[in-house]
Amino acid sequence: MAAPLGILIVYLGGAPLATMLGVIAALGAWEIQRMATANGVEPLMPVGIVVAGLIPIAVHGYRLGVFNLSLTAGVLLFLILLASVIWLRGPSRRPINSVALTALGALYPGTISYIYALRHHEYTITPGAGTALVAMPILLTWATDTGAYFVGKTIGKHKLIPSVSPGKSVEGAVGGLVLTVIISVLYARFVLRPYAHLEMTTMGAILFGLIVSVTAQIGDLVASLMKRDAGVKDSSKILPGHGGIVDRFDSLFFVMPVAYLVLNRLLIIAP
Repeated sequence: MAAPLGILIVYLGGAPLATMLGVIAALGAWEIQRMATANGVEPLMPVGIVVAGLIPIAVHGYRLGVFNLSLTAGVLLFLILLASVIWLRGPSRRPINSVALTALGALYPGTISYIYALRHHEYTITPGAGTALVAMPILLTWATDTGAYFVGKTIGKHKLIPSVSPGKSVEGAVGGLVLTVIISVLYARFVLRPYAHLEMTTMGAILFGLIVSVTAQIGDLVASLMKRDAGVKDSSKILPGHGGIVDRFDSLFFVMPVAYLVLNRLLIIAP
C-alpha cells in the first residue's frame, strides 16, 4: 500500500510531494537526534525536526517563486542557530556538540528534498517523465542493496568494513555494483527514453550506475556507523518490521543529491 501511494504522490508532485518529503525528513531528524541523545549529546530536537521538515517545503516555495533564499541568508540562519544553542546550553553542556548534531539532524534527512528537484527537473515536461526520472536512482539504490545481499550471502568471504558493518562483504559490494550498472543501462534504454523522452549514452548510464551504487553503499555504512555509535540496532520502531526512517532511507539520503548533480551532466533531451 505504501509504495503505490508514494508513486502516486511523486506523480502528483508539487505540494503533496513536498509535504510527504517534509514528513520523512522531520521523522528522520527526530531519529538522528534521538540517537544522539542516547549517546549523551543534547541537540535542540524541536529546532532540528522543524528545520528538516521545512527544507522540502522551502524547495517547493522556491520553485513557485514565493521566496528566494540566498546562500548568504542560509549561512546567517545557521549562525543564529549556533549562537542560540550556545546561549541556551551554556559552556557546561557541550554547546558545540549540540549545534553540530542539531544541524546534522536537519540537513542529513533534508537531502531527501532532491526527490522534489528531480521530479520537477527542467528537462521533464510531463508528470510521467518526472516520475520516471525520480524512479531511476531509487531503483538503482534497491538494485545495489539486492545485489549486495544475495551475492554476499552466496559467496561473500571477505569482510568490507567489519568494525562498522560486520555483515557486509567485498564480494557483496561488487555484486551490488555490477547489478546496478546493468539495471542502469537497461533503464536508460527501455524506460528513460520512451517514458521520459530523455537520453543517456551507454557510457553515461554505466557511469551513473557506478556512482549511485558507490554512493548508496557509503550512505548505508554511514547510517550503520551512527547506529553503532548510539548502541542501537534500528534507528527507531516507527515502521513495524522495517525499523525507522533512517533504516529505510539511509542510502537515498546520500544518493538523491549526488544523482541530481550527475544527471544534470548526463541527461540529453531526446529528439
